[in-house]
Amino acid sequence: MERSTYLFNNPGPGNTEAVMEHTATWLQQSDIETVLVASTTGRTGILAAEAFPKHRIIVVTHSTGFRHENEQQLMQENRERLDSMGATILTCQHALAGISRAVRFKLNTYALDEIVAYTLRILGHGLKVAVEISLMAADAGLVRTDSDLIAVGGTGTGADTAAVIRPANVSRFFDLKVRAILCMPWEK
Repeated sequence: MERSTYLFNNPGPGNTEAVMEHTATWLQQSDIETVLVASTTGRTGILAAEAFPKHRIIVVTHSTGFRHENEQQLMQENRERLDSMGATILTCQHALAGISRAVRFKLNTYALDEIVAYTLRILGHGLKVAVEISLMAADAGLVRTDSDLIAVGGTGTGADTAAVIRPANVSRFFDLKVRAILCMPWEK
């Protein structure tokens, strides 16, 4: 099998359309059925649902209260549109934050899962996000841990990274496999 990884010059939302194109190419050449996509407001999720209408789309949002207490950043009109497009929306605690983030905020120190998150960022923020949403979807029971999927993440808003991942539950983190990187930024 010969497939290539596309490298963007820089990270960020300007790569979103190209990420969708590269992901579509991979989907045409594989039997992968599920695409996970990180989406804060829902806009990137809608783009994925439009780009891959024959695939199962799971849109993973920020947890409620991520930025501000009691605030959900997924825009209601985007939620309704995603629902009408048949996408599944997953809103839950981030796999690599949770209680450790509270420890950092309160005690000004880092705990293990945030150290793992920083370590994954060595490969790029978007790849860290792709790994994290794969863990979250597995823990929610939305994906199987014995099947590959494509996970789309980004740096800030939009998308700049896509990877083929064999997910795992958080409690079995080291069983997760990044099987291929479809596209990612050269500069991190």
